[in-house]
Amino acid sequence: MNLPGIQSKLPDVGTTIFTVMSQMAVEYNAVNLGQGFPDFPMSEELTSLVAKAMRDGFNQYVHMNGLPLLRKRLAEKAQKLYNTELDPETQITVTPGGTYAIYTALTTVLNPGDEVIVFEPAYDSYIPNIEINGAKPVLISLRFPDYSIPWEEVRKKINARTRMIMINSPHNPTGAVLTEHDITELRSIVEGTNMLILSDEVYEHLIYDGMPHLSILRYPDLLKRSFVCFSFGKTYHCTGWKLGYCISSPELMKEFRKVHQFNCFSCDSPKQVAIAEYILREDEYLNLGPFLQKKRDFFRELMRSTPFECIPSHGSYFECYSYGHFSNETDKELAIRLTREYGIATIPVSAFYKHGEDNKVLRFCFAKKEDTLVKAVQKLSHLQ
Repeated sequence: MNLPGIQSKLPDVGTTIFTVMSQMAVEYNAVNLGQGFPDFPMSEELTSLVAKAMRDGFNQYVHMNGLPLLRKRLAEKAQKLYNTELDPETQITVTPGGTYAIYTALTTVLNPGDEVIVFEPAYDSYIPNIEINGAKPVLISLRFPDYSIPWEEVRKKINARTRMIMINSPHNPTGAVLTEHDITELRSIVEGTNMLILSDEVYEHLIYDGMPHLSILRYPDLLKRSFVCFSFGKTYHCTGWKLGYCISSPELMKEFRKVHQFNCFSCDSPKQVAIAEYILREDEYLNLGPFLQKKRDFFRELMRSTPFECIPSHGSYFECYSYGHFSNETDKELAIRLTREYGIATIPVSAFYKHGEDNKVLRFCFAKKEDTLVKAVQKLSHLQ
C-alpha cells in the first residue's frame, strides 16, 4: 500500500536534545540535572485540594477561558504584585501549560512573511512555533558571557516585516533577568509601531539576589501590545500538570481565544478548582525565590570542587557553567561523555541556538533535593 507523502512543516526538526539526554540518563543510570523539573514533592495540601475537587464533582468542562474564580484571583494577584488592573473576563485565559500559551499567541498573530525577533540561546519551542506559522525567526545572540541583550543590534534587524519581539525573563537556559534599562530600550523600540511583544514569564517567582521581576504587567503601554505567558507548574512544583495562563489586552485576547477554542477549548477542571483555592496562600509563591536561591547557592558552592566556572544565574531552575579553559570538546560531546562516563546528565547550551553556537557551556538544573545535588557533584569532582 502506498501512503501519501507529506511535506514536513518542520523539516529540520528531530528529537530534542532534552529527550536524548533524558533517555541517556535512564540508560546509564545517571543523575539527571538536564531537564528542568523538581525531584522533590509538591504540596500535599494542593494535591488534596485536587482530590477534593474531584470528589466534589468538578470533573466536567469548565469555561473555555478558564474557571472564573481562578481568573478573578489571578487578576487580584497581578494587582498585588504588579499594581496593574486586569479584567479577568477579557484579559486572562487559562491554558494547558506555558508552552501552549506561547504557541497560541504566535499562531494568533503571525502570517507568512512576518518576522519575529528571537534572542538566543532560546527556549527550544520558540523557533519551531514561529516557522510552523510560515514566519521567519530573526536570530540575535545575547552577549556572552552575561547574556545581556544587544539592543543596538535589535534596532538594526527591525524592518517593516517585524511583527513581534520575544522576551524571556527569568531566562531559560541562562537565568539572566531583564533590567530597567532593558525595559526602557524595549519601550523605545516599539513605541509608535505596530510591533507586538511576547513575554515568557513562566519563572516569574524564581528570581534571586533581591532582584525584582520586571513583568510586562507593570507597564500598561507595553501590556496593550503584549501576550504574557505564565506557568502554574513552575510555581507549584508540578511541571507534569501542564497548566498555565496568558494575559493580554482585551483586543489581543479576543483573537487569542479564537485559536484557543478550536485547539484546546477547556483545561483540567479539578486542578483549576484546587489552584483557585491554593493561590490564596500567598507565601507559597512569595517564598519560592528564597527557597530556590538556597538550592542555587548550595549547588554553586558544591561546584567549586569541580573544574567548571560559574556563569551566575539570577532566576529560573538553571545555572550555566563554562568549561573551555579545561576542554576543547564541543558542549554536546562533553554532555554525552559526562552521562556515559560519570553518570550525570546535563544540557549543552548550543542546543538552544538554531545553528548550534557553541560557547563551551553546559546548563545544570539545581531544582533538586540536596542529596541529589551532592551525588551529582561528587561524580563531577572526578572529572578529568
